[in-house]
Amino acid sequence: MSMNLEQFFPHARPWVENLANTFPGKYVKPQFAWWEIGHILSLITLGGTTILMNLRLLGAGVTDEPPSEVYRNLRFWQNVGIIGIVVSGILIGSANAERLYDSAAFIVKMLALLAGVILTYGASRPVAKADGAVSLPATIWFAIGSAIFLLGLGIFVTSDLVNVGVYHIITAAAFLVLLVTRGRLRWIYLGVLLALIAAQFVGTHIVYKGDDYAHLNPVNKTFTVIFSVWILGCAVAQVVRAGRDAEGGALTRIIAYATILVWVMGAAAGRWIAFA
Repeated sequence: MSMNLEQFFPHARPWVENLANTFPGKYVKPQFAWWEIGHILSLITLGGTTILMNLRLLGAGVTDEPPSEVYRNLRFWQNVGIIGIVVSGILIGSANAERLYDSAAFIVKMLALLAGVILTYGASRPVAKADGAVSLPATIWFAIGSAIFLLGLGIFVTSDLVNVGVYHIITAAAFLVLLVTRGRLRWIYLGVLLALIAAQFVGTHIVYKGDDYAHLNPVNKTFTVIFSVWILGCAVAQVVRAGRDAEGGALTRIIAYATILVWVMGAAAGRWIAFA
């Protein structure tokens, strides 16, 4: 299945098709590549600073400073990033509106952007500012942002042509869990993960040939589920083992995980718009 904006707003196509011929799309299109670079740099700025802040909530990254200090050092660049994403996104969207109108990945990217802003500004920034303490408003915003995140993830997984992009999120989650897990669990986690990767390689390159899609698709889907369950299970184990300390407990870490991965989903969906 595939979902796009045309399914919700079918009568808007003439208006969408004409956006590239009017202001500002008409003037942006000849310089589209430059605006696209600005959009990507803004995403890197916002996503990178947000990831760094949330890594601190997970006990990784800049651990020689408290989360509140990391937040204060990064909040300006987070604001710069979000302004850049919105402004450049509107401009390049007006110059490329028809492709976005037909793209399931664009819906995922917009849901990721909305969820990312909510999780960053409503949950993880207040939590970092409070050195890991989670207030009731932050919990509510986390619940809202997570629901939107899961909706976008569901559309990503079930959309034709772009659903392979979910592997970007799975890979990011795998590295994230490896980074924040400590002790013997880290080596168990890594060993099983490498064994699963080797087993998938054998199954999809040796047991079945590259054009045997009747067998390859079920094998890949099965391994995708197994990978996801293993990564999620170890993340949960890491959260439970961490317990509660001076910089927050399990909910603090769950908020940090979700906020990092939602920006990964936004970046992944953006790169897969071309395959819609």
